[in-house]
Order: sequence, then structure tokens, then C-alpha cells
Amino acid sequence: MRRLDLSPLYKSAIGFDHLANVLDQLSGLESEGGFPPYNIERLGENVYRVTMAVAGFGENDLSIDVKEGTLTIRGEKKGEAANRAYIHQGIAARNFERRFRLADYVEVSGAALENGLLHVDLKRELPEAMKPRTIQITKGAPQPRVIEGDAARKVEAAA
Repeated sequence: MRRLDLSPLYKSAIGFDHLANVLDQLSGLESEGGFPPYNIERLGENVYRVTMAVAGFGENDLSIDVKEGTLTIRGEKKGEAANRAYIHQGIAARNFERRFRLADYVEVSGAALENGLLHVDLKRELPEAMKPRTIQITKGAPQPRVIEGDAARKVEAAA
């Protein structure tokens, strides 16, 4: 009996729970093949890094865009290979486009190119209203709520 391996479905979304991510993966984000190879690391509770092997590409050949929750990394060589006559070409220099679906509140915090590796750092920043908080319990009767501004005028006018 063959076992179904779903791990490839988890590798192009960042910050999602794996089960919530499966539907996005099945919609075609992973149809780009295996070039260039990449890693996704979790560096902390809300910090991630995408590392992509981009040998032969410089800063001017790469672009990183975030639009509508999708991180897009493109590499485009500017026609310099036409001037060269290769005996053997083992380093792939073809153009590429890689897309990663980002979870809510995940933002790109920086990018660096080092030793042929492109590092894109991501951080999830939850708004204060979304963060869990602890409510203090006090003894005695609850204190009356103070209403300020326009709401107070409406309460006074209604009374």
C-alpha cells in the first residue's frame, strides 16, 4: 500500500497552520517546478526566512514584490549569456519567478544577497487588538464606565 506524502503541499506558505494551507497549495501556487531551490526556516515564534539559491544573479537581476498576500521573487538575466560560448554550462542562469502565499499580518522585514543565496526575512506582527490579554479580576462592585466624547453627549441627550 502506498502512503500519500503531503509534505510538498506545505512548502510555499509562511505563517499558516499546515491544514489551513492545503487548499492554497492545491490551487496551483506550487506549479513552478524546482528552480531555483529554496529553504523556509522558522527563526522564532513569529520570524521566518526564505533562503533561495540564486547563483549567478546579482542585486540588479532580482526583484521582490508583495501584493495581496503573495510574496513574488523574480530573477531575470539581462542578455549577457549571448556573448559567451560555453563548452559546458552547469550553472542554470534561466529566468525564474517564485511565489509564496503569506499568512495574515506577515510582512517582509528585509532581504540580503550573500554568497549566491538570497535571504528574505519575514515577520508576523499581530495588531494589539488581536494579541491575547489578561483581564484583572477585582473584589467589590464593578466601577462605572466613563464615556467620553460624542458617545457621552448622546447618552446625556437621551436621558
